[in-house]
Amino acid sequence: MDHFGKLGSWNELYVMLGSSSAALIGLLFVATSLHLDEIVNNVSYRTRARNNSYTLIFTLVEAAIILTPQPIAVVSVALVLINLAMLWFPIKNVYLYTLKNRDMGIRGGWTVWRSAIYFVAFVLGITGGALVLSRPDAGLFLVTTGYVIVLVNVVLNSWSIMIGVGQLEKTAKKKQGRSRKRRS
Repeated sequence: MDHFGKLGSWNELYVMLGSSSAALIGLLFVATSLHLDEIVNNVSYRTRARNNSYTLIFTLVEAAIILTPQPIAVVSVALVLINLAMLWFPIKNVYLYTLKNRDMGIRGGWTVWRSAIYFVAFVLGITGGALVLSRPDAGLFLVTTGYVIVLVNVVLNSWSIMIGVGQLEKTAKKKQGRSRKRRS
């Protein structure tokens, strides 16, 4: 069997990337649980938090695909398929938040640029996955570039959600303070 893991430093890099994805999944669950009411009650934040979870799981699976001892052809097909599957999210979001329900997208902080960044990252993953067969280093470079873009975007998206949740909490506290003053 032509083991894909013979590519040296790529293995070390993907151990680090996979560990980063796993840690971020845990942090996302903790942050979401601490602010569960605000996220669950806001469809935009709920959708973005769910998509962040799916995207981080995708990156973890992608790292596992690369680290698992298997033929290069299997790695190539798996990388193409998982990136094709993930490409659905930015395409669906563009449809949902520009054509179907633009107001919800605006309230939730969605922008077409965020989807465009994910789109580019997944296309890099698809291209790199296909290229792995003939030029493994070049293919992995593209896959890794897409992976890192996705990780950075998930972190920035999570931060944006937390800022929005913080603003919701601040507004709720102000309203509580006003209603207490009226009662006294």
